[in-house]
Amino acid sequence: MGGSNTAQAAEEKKSYTKPPFSVFSSQMRDALTGYGKYEKPVWNLHDALNLPEWLSVSLEQRTRYETMDGTFRANSQGGDQQIPLQNDLWMEARFGHFRAGGEFLDARQFGADQGSGINNTHVDEADFIQGYLAWADQNVAYSGLGAEVIAGRQTLNFGSRRLVARNVFRNTINSFDGVRLRVLDYDRWQFNAFVTMPVGRYPNDSTQLLDHFHSFDEPEYQTWFSGGFLEVYDLPWKMNAELYLYHLDEGDRKRNPTRNRRFFTPGMRFYIKPTKASFDFQSETIGQFGTVRATTAANDGRDLDHSAWFQHLDVGYTFDMPWTPRLALEYDYASGDHDPNDGKDQRFDTLFGARRFDFGPTGIYGAFARSNINTPGYRIGINPRSDVQAFLAHRFFWLAEDKDAWTSANLRDKTGKTGNYIGQQLELSARWDVNSSLNLETGWAHLFKGTFAKNAPSAPEAKDVDYFYVQSLFRF
Repeated sequence: MGGSNTAQAAEEKKSYTKPPFSVFSSQMRDALTGYGKYEKPVWNLHDALNLPEWLSVSLEQRTRYETMDGTFRANSQGGDQQIPLQNDLWMEARFGHFRAGGEFLDARQFGADQGSGINNTHVDEADFIQGYLAWADQNVAYSGLGAEVIAGRQTLNFGSRRLVARNVFRNTINSFDGVRLRVLDYDRWQFNAFVTMPVGRYPNDSTQLLDHFHSFDEPEYQTWFSGGFLEVYDLPWKMNAELYLYHLDEGDRKRNPTRNRRFFTPGMRFYIKPTKASFDFQSETIGQFGTVRATTAANDGRDLDHSAWFQHLDVGYTFDMPWTPRLALEYDYASGDHDPNDGKDQRFDTLFGARRFDFGPTGIYGAFARSNINTPGYRIGINPRSDVQAFLAHRFFWLAEDKDAWTSANLRDKTGKTGNYIGQQLELSARWDVNSSLNLETGWAHLFKGTFAKNAPSAPEAKDVDYFYVQSLFRF
């Protein structure tokens, strides 16, 4: 009996997915499936405090040191460094079908100065990113369907995470005030619908952020973000599919004007998950249309017709051999061309998505965004041990539209004479899961500057850029 239980426990442990390298305990339990997707931390407050089963409490702490030698942003010089910290407390109480939860995040930094360009993607000190009431039933009216409703402040994480994501590498996390409905037909399909207001992170002034000035976050009452997301599992050839539509209606904020984005964003994704001795692939196609304000100037009321699109493709193969290497070819295209003079805007907008998994580290680096780029590349991943994983990624970057901007660098040649080749990026990263409570990770990225990065108007010195980080994550 004991041997059987041990084998069963070992098999169960193997089935766990590695949790993201970020504060994530609030996402570990699925109310509809009834089990945790990620392994329970070996050091945890629940067991240490002998808490009842209906109460969950977690404390997580992430520390990262990051440094950058050289720069790529317009009118900048030298390098930069920062020590971003995440301290997170999450609590949830469950009473039958109902539960109530809250998550408190303190995301701050040390080491930045006036030249660092610090903003509210780096800092959101001492604030609530979740505070919700929820109801879930795993078998509604004996129909075989599970249903869940969450109301209040919450984080969202859908599909590939290219448009809606709970941020992982970035120090701050997107949150939303509103209502979300989830319906699950187990192992067949899942549907999410939501109506929310994005939560603005304050302060958003660099001087106040450097001075550690505190201001509570506020919902953007003039902005609505809603949508529907359908996932269908286990189609022929082990295919999975997603079909979705998002709507963003943005008004001027209480404290500052916005771009007044009014976008419909439909998309679809098809993918096969990586498995040993098999090919896998992913294709995601996204369209976007609506209107956007020409500038954020208070006296500029011009609206531009917005139409844009994005395409991602990757094909990989996982070898059945020691270290389980996987080789993948990748390609991304995001349209560009923002020109108030012709009344049109074709820059793709990634909404509330994440980009680290496609384009390299963000933090103080974040060289590439999902806008006005044309980028092929390849990636090699290895798993020397069950608790160690590493990858090498190499990408080449061109502008999709020569006369539009390299948006994350704020570099633009409106004549198009500088060309469109930005350069290439080489990235290495390795992660060691010491146990389920302690994770360590390090990475390096090198940007080989191309013609555009060196010679565009307002470009900094032609020197290449090196970025390095090391980080630890404790889960309790």
